[in-house]
Amino acid sequence: MEGIIDIVVNLFTPKEVEQKQTGLDEDFKEQVRMPKEMRGGVTIEQYLEKMDLAGIERSLLIAVRAGDIRVPESFEIPYSRVYEICQEHPERFSGLAGIDPFRGMAGLKDLEEAVNHMGFVGAHLYPHWCELPPDHAKYYPYYAKCSELNIPIMMQVGHNLIYSRNRRLPSVGKPIYLDQVAIDFPELKLIGIHIGIPWTEEMISMCWKHENVFTAGDAYAPKYWPESFVHYANSYGKNKVMFGTDWPVIDPIRAVKEVEDLGFREEAKKLIMRDNALKVFNLN
Repeated sequence: MEGIIDIVVNLFTPKEVEQKQTGLDEDFKEQVRMPKEMRGGVTIEQYLEKMDLAGIERSLLIAVRAGDIRVPESFEIPYSRVYEICQEHPERFSGLAGIDPFRGMAGLKDLEEAVNHMGFVGAHLYPHWCELPPDHAKYYPYYAKCSELNIPIMMQVGHNLIYSRNRRLPSVGKPIYLDQVAIDFPELKLIGIHIGIPWTEEMISMCWKHENVFTAGDAYAPKYWPESFVHYANSYGKNKVMFGTDWPVIDPIRAVKEVEDLGFREEAKKLIMRDNALKVFNLN
């Protein structure tokens, strides 16, 4: 199998940590048992070493837009920052354009610029930071623009944890909310990341019902993936599941090793770890 593709990666360098562009407080880092030595950030060079050790060829970097930037505790990582890193390492990184639906037409123009001039390969949405479910009307112009640009959009589904004690976010991302979106935008590839926990079966049902809905095994260490998710990925859902880490939540070296330990069929593993991402994100 050629190199692995990690479709969910957050920037977590000392710069993002210092500028409070991660959305993670110290309590959250403790909760997910983040090693103390990396809590101040990991440089791109150090992360590339992790990718090499894990056998990851390419990571999709999120230019996060975590909700309405006018609301306290919201944050963003500029598209230009992700573009800069992708330009420095074009064979290793591709960009994902974060969506803030409260920016209206300006946000739509930003998305178009990111795809057409920065080479970004998809869009990324955090419904819980926006405090709006995925089928809310405010997202629809962005879904339409993604469809027009022929790019997929990924979004967190399932519950969310408390990333910052200063702003506790509601869990608005039940996978069933993708149902109407998939119906209204049949040509748009929708990716429900984070496995949909605790509604994993609901996420599987959306993938089974709609040919344009996919999911990803990220944000949870593979050894803890629900049994139903592992079975789905290894059988009739092998064309619908992709690999991700949600770095820095899950270390890529650990994630790849634990996927190996799950005993996937070779055909399914190749699709999950690489080929599905190539197809969904139109990667060359």
